[in-house]
Amino acid sequence: MESAEIRRRWLDFFEKRGHTVVPSAPLLADDPELLFVVAGMQPFKPYFRGDLAAPWPRATSVQKVVRTPDIDEVGKTTRHATFFQMCGNFSFGDYFKERAIPLAWELLTSSLDNGGYGFDPNLLWVTVFHDDDEAAAIWHDVVGVPNERIQRRGMADNFWSMGVPGPCGPCSEIYYDRGEGFGVGGGPVANEERYLEVWNLVFMQFERGAGGDKESFPILGELPAKNIDTGMGLERMAAILQGVDNLYEIDSTRPILDRAAELSGQRYGANHQSDVRLRVIADHSRAATMLISDGVTPSNEEAGYVLRRILRRIVRNMRLLGAHGPTMHELIDTTITVMAPQYPELALHAARIHTVADGEETSFFSTLQAGTTRFEAAVHESTGGLTRISTASPAVTGEQAFALHDTYGFPIDLTLEMAAEQGLSVDEAGFRRLMQEQRQRAKDDAKRKKTGAVDVSAYRSVLELVGKPVEFTGYDEQRSEAQVRGVLVDGESVSAAAAGQLVEVVLDRTPFYAEGGGQLADAGVIRLANGAVVEVDDVQRPLPGLIVHRARVVSGEVVVGDGAHAEIDLDRRQAISRAHTATHMVHKAFREALGESATQAGSENAPGRFRFDFANPSAVPASVLVDVEARVNAVLLDDLAVTADVMSQAEAVASGAMALFGEKYGDQVRVVSVGDWARELCGGTHAGRTGHLGVIKLLGEASIGAGTRRVEALVGTDAYRFLAREAVLVSQLAEQLKAPREELADRVESLVSRLRDAEKELEKLRGDRVLAAAGSLADAAVDMGGVAVVAAHVADGIDADNLRKLVIDVRDRLAADRAAAVVAIGVSGGRPLVAAAVDAAARVRGLKAGELVGVAAKALGGGGGGRDDVASGGGTRADAVDDALAAVRALIQRAVGA
Repeated sequence: MESAEIRRRWLDFFEKRGHTVVPSAPLLADDPELLFVVAGMQPFKPYFRGDLAAPWPRATSVQKVVRTPDIDEVGKTTRHATFFQMCGNFSFGDYFKERAIPLAWELLTSSLDNGGYGFDPNLLWVTVFHDDDEAAAIWHDVVGVPNERIQRRGMADNFWSMGVPGPCGPCSEIYYDRGEGFGVGGGPVANEERYLEVWNLVFMQFERGAGGDKESFPILGELPAKNIDTGMGLERMAAILQGVDNLYEIDSTRPILDRAAELSGQRYGANHQSDVRLRVIADHSRAATMLISDGVTPSNEEAGYVLRRILRRIVRNMRLLGAHGPTMHELIDTTITVMAPQYPELALHAARIHTVADGEETSFFSTLQAGTTRFEAAVHESTGGLTRISTASPAVTGEQAFALHDTYGFPIDLTLEMAAEQGLSVDEAGFRRLMQEQRQRAKDDAKRKKTGAVDVSAYRSVLELVGKPVEFTGYDEQRSEAQVRGVLVDGESVSAAAAGQLVEVVLDRTPFYAEGGGQLADAGVIRLANGAVVEVDDVQRPLPGLIVHRARVVSGEVVVGDGAHAEIDLDRRQAISRAHTATHMVHKAFREALGESATQAGSENAPGRFRFDFANPSAVPASVLVDVEARVNAVLLDDLAVTADVMSQAEAVASGAMALFGEKYGDQVRVVSVGDWARELCGGTHAGRTGHLGVIKLLGEASIGAGTRRVEALVGTDAYRFLAREAVLVSQLAEQLKAPREELADRVESLVSRLRDAEKELEKLRGDRVLAAAGSLADAAVDMGGVAVVAAHVADGIDADNLRKLVIDVRDRLAADRAAAVVAIGVSGGRPLVAAAVDAAARVRGLKAGELVGVAAKALGGGGGGRDDVASGGGTRADAVDDALAAVRALIQRAVGA
């Protein structure tokens, strides 16, 4: 049975039994505590916790999931994967164990003709939490499972939580007996290789707190209602139904593995190490494809960092298998082909996915080259040039390994491998510590922005006091009458706050737009009925359904329960709204000019300006930018109406509305239309008509990562002021150059060309002057143990290239009749430069250019190295030239025994 059919049967079975089919949420978690969706129930957390009322009593989904903590185990076992799918059915206070258990058994054991999966009931075992007599009784008395196939287990195995504060509860698992060929009998407690878990039923009735481990964590109390959360791993079910041994050989993974083997000249099953690498490639190709599809782009932060690591692990493993050229396009193409039956949108967005993945591969090839050079320099620095040493200290420090990763994008596993090839060690623990510190800083920064560094539980308690989601009235109102439902000071819920305090205010209804969807938050004033005044400068949604106003109490006292008059800064709102509408228009124009793959990958809408990121494999030609700018400004003149309509997702898609990748949408969506020209799903605020925007000016575009471009632009009065300044500047240039405006470009180009020619001539003159000194330097050579040595401070102002030419010239003059070693130091721009050249006869005597430069550069407060015959470096201490030359002479004397 193919994976797509397993998925279809799951959803069809539960839909026929009163469950609403809920589409998979994007992989990016809408949760301040998590980066990705890591469980099938995660999108439903607010309903299980009681933060929000569930829209349906029962639901079912097939949820995309990404987990990366065990990424290094992928491919080594049959169980670990970064991307997989969880089939789930959920009850929000509707049914509990008495219904959930029989439903699971019915779907598993019903025949294929009756829509089930056709399992033999005699091959199924179940486990329950050790004191869950109720579940055990239902399995035996209602379903009919013999007592000998019902096993009880402890908290580590049969009590579920997500590992972080949130819902939890006892669970019951269903196992499939794969037969004697997979090991000894005795049920799951005896052998989980033979008895494979296929379904986990969580009886969610508690909320856990922070701390503890898998077998010990605090239980805070009962949830508001008993809920059901069941999960069946689609890939694991596919492995069983397709008769294969592991997750990597199912129909939606094996073709990727086979394509990787073909591209690298390998054969799956021939070598364990190669098999592991092929499995990693297959798994990571699926994960990367799905992450890019959901709007993630490679970067050095958070989700983008994870995607970058996954893509680069693909490249590295293909390289280790013998494929040194580009292979990403073929791997992603195969992934899209095998996954599209389950996710048809992959085929529609294939061009954008390829753009991002191919761009990262190209970028990483250059990273490998630069990182390899830096690795060699790090080893030279740590070992003093010795390639094999025996020492208790690592040859590559944690700081060096981290710099290789952070600056050059070099994976730690590649650093470890290259070090091992040379018999060297790496301070991996130091590297891991620095990596963890960096990730924690990034995580804290992102969380601080959303939650103001406040414990999320504080927000949750305020939301419980509010009793319902905060109503946003800002689409229709600039001011609203409301009531203060919560106040937080320094992360603590308080009943009142006095003048001068920084607060977070929660109203029951508000016109203030909370930052989201690329649109910056509103600012404004909240005036209380008691006369207090609060100035709002930021608005956030730390939890679904909760809007908090970050503000300062200007006067009076803010008291929970008081009436309030909330009023936004209308000028700011209108300026931001114009920018947001302009972003939609520029998005549409770029897709017209570059193709449908030029989809939005991020934005920021601020007063009078906006930033728009989009997928594109290369720089956008200036002519295209001109065309896009002309197109959107022409639409402004058409003065099209900008409207917003609420409809179902199906209606939105039928109307041609575009959904942004990575955004989470409910059953009812808001569609913003710019006339009949542009239409997108969007929750932001907009101008009423395109004519209100005035003018849009694109400032330019640049790369922000592999396959992703960024355009910065101005709109309205900000654009007008910019154009006015540009006009004044052009007038000033025309006057200075005595040229008409239309000839300015040619006149400036001519001036620049002449300046470059003059600089080249000056450079030649400087070089000739430097090389003219070669003869006098050679004449001043000193004999040290039979080696002609020059160690000199040459004329300041010399650049590195000419200094290198000089030492080679002097060496060649001396080497005509004797061994020669030449070291020269010059100062350029206040920084000392050093170069060395050593002939073959001197190298036989033990002199190496790299070592001579190294000792000189160290005295100069810098570093450097190179080949044994020619090397260069530099430093920071221009006052240490004499010391550096003295150090060079001392090294030569020791080497030649003079």
